[in-house]
Amino acid sequence: MIRRPAALLLTLLLGSVLVACGDDSSEEGSSGGGGASLESVSIEGEVGEAPEVTWDGEMSADEVESKVVAEGDGAEIGEGDQVFAQIWLGNGTTQEQAYSTYDADQPQLLTVGKDTLSELFLEGLQGQTVGSRVAVAASAETAFGEAGNPQIGIGNKDTVLTVIDLLGTVEDGPQGTDEKAPSWVPSLVGGDEAPTGLDFAGTPKPTGKLQTAVLVKGDGAAVEKGQTIAVDYLGQVYGGKKPFDESYSSQSTSFPIGVGQVVKGWDQALVGQTVGSRVVLAIPPALGYGKGGNEQAGIKGDDTLYFVVDILGAA
Repeated sequence: MIRRPAALLLTLLLGSVLVACGDDSSEEGSSGGGGASLESVSIEGEVGEAPEVTWDGEMSADEVESKVVAEGDGAEIGEGDQVFAQIWLGNGTTQEQAYSTYDADQPQLLTVGKDTLSELFLEGLQGQTVGSRVAVAASAETAFGEAGNPQIGIGNKDTVLTVIDLLGTVEDGPQGTDEKAPSWVPSLVGGDEAPTGLDFAGTPKPTGKLQTAVLVKGDGAAVEKGQTIAVDYLGQVYGGKKPFDESYSSQSTSFPIGVGQVVKGWDQALVGQTVGSRVVLAIPPALGYGKGGNEQAGIKGDDTLYFVVDILGAA
């Protein structure tokens, strides 16, 4: 129940882009021949910054074509890895930008796999190294399915160029030094690896102030205001019998921190923590959902929110 990014359109676009909506039997080359290849496109700029793309006429791609524009010296990305990436998409037929995550300066957290990525994006991630910039070209049908992606201005006969900057992978759990929990911290139910709830037996009543406890001190870099972080988390109101939200049973989530995209308690408590840490937060109503609470989640206006948060990565 953390507050999601305000740009809902971003989520909708990524949903249509990243889900492999085409199948292996789709006919490639729907853009036709005669256009320039990927080698004729100039892509300049530093990794992590919006690319400067110069076209040499209309582009075509009869099959998926990729090129490493700049090779990073980080770890190789494999099946199942979660990766922070910036994505630029262009229409090779009209030679125009179609979509870019650089506009909002918000890297996306992608899970590498055939079930989660279309062939266009899988080609740009799997087997590449962190720190790389990779360009991939394909027909719109191969990238998005028979309809193309008209929502971002790519028709089913167009060609798609994507530029992907691979900024870093994320941990699969806390990595660091265990710390002793203070007395106000509830016990974790279900084990340390993937908590399923919080047990408040024997814990004191909330103080009405924001409280933070580090259970694992991560050995990574400190989180900075404005970064996008990847986390697993579980939230439960004080005295509650079950969580109102959690990510351990599904996928890690990501969002900008310290800029008002999540509840104030998260912004105040997580900036400055180190990657790899597990922290427990007690958030008073004023720094959570306020006097109105969150009826949909069963949170009243006077509820104190307790979270366990694993900080898995930052970009």
